[in-house]
Amino acid sequence: MINIGIIGYGYWGPNLVRNFAETRGATVAAVADLDTEKLAIVNRRFPAVKTTTDYRELLADPAIDAIAIATPVSTHFELGLAALRAGKHLWLEKPMTETSQQARQLVDEAEKRQLVLIVDHTFIYTGAVAKMAEIIQASELGRIYYYDSIRVNLGLFQRDVSVISDLAVHDFSILDHLLDEHPVAVSASGTNHFPGTPENLAYVTLFYESGTIAHANVSWLAPVKVRQILIGGSKKMITYDDLEPSEKIKVYDKGVDFTDDPQKIHEMRVGYRTGDMWAPRLAVSEALGVEGLHFIDCIENRKVPKTDGQLGLRVVELIEAASKSMRAKGETVYITRQLA
Repeated sequence: MINIGIIGYGYWGPNLVRNFAETRGATVAAVADLDTEKLAIVNRRFPAVKTTTDYRELLADPAIDAIAIATPVSTHFELGLAALRAGKHLWLEKPMTETSQQARQLVDEAEKRQLVLIVDHTFIYTGAVAKMAEIIQASELGRIYYYDSIRVNLGLFQRDVSVISDLAVHDFSILDHLLDEHPVAVSASGTNHFPGTPENLAYVTLFYESGTIAHANVSWLAPVKVRQILIGGSKKMITYDDLEPSEKIKVYDKGVDFTDDPQKIHEMRVGYRTGDMWAPRLAVSEALGVEGLHFIDCIENRKVPKTDGQLGLRVVELIEAASKSMRAKGETVYITRQLA
């Protein structure tokens, strides 16, 4: 049985406590938060769970095997490093850290101590993203031409991170999982409509060596909530609507064909192909539950998580590059990968 200590019981912490309380092979040993009223809620819902306002009590407890951190991103590095140095396996909320230098240091620390480090990019564990990855890896789409995402809603406004770190981060992790390559350049534009606050609207474009182009439209200022992705390939195309109660994924046998046949030089060189649409069956398990089981399996069997520190680092590098481009009014930023 893996004993979990959770630091932070704000927005996402309650989901982690509930999830690990229901995860086979895990138990929630303790929760730390500075707000005593939130800890009182934990005591009512989970009487057997120890609560404290001092996170260091969790690090000093030899009975606790792993620490899950659900606090503001500005605290991730300090708390994560302390947990690893205390010999605890580590679950970190996204984004992993404020800077790639911090992320790289956490990766090094976890590897040095042979501890599991997982970053909670939850979408990777959804049935929809798993199915898209399966379809792409089977070459059913052919060459990937583009990825186009719209991820908008009204709020929640963040005080410490921009809309890129809050919403585009999901597309960065999904793209990393789906495509077998890392972007070579990024261009982004965005703005903050309220002085003194992080950017609340952004358009991010990622460029790949293969010719694939990815675009993400993210905003906290939309009148409706939209979570949609389009992926176009040379053979087939995919639509993904995360808010759709059923048939979230649809695969279309549609596309275009070009010809350079000299005999058809006076005809249109493009032909349109229209075939069937099908909606594949998706796993219905809660993504956070799947991820929790994966975390426990990685600890018990010394496995590398799907969303390990290296993926978390790559995502933070993209956040940095996109933010740099956005603050330079869309200037293209070229990405050079530095291994941890």
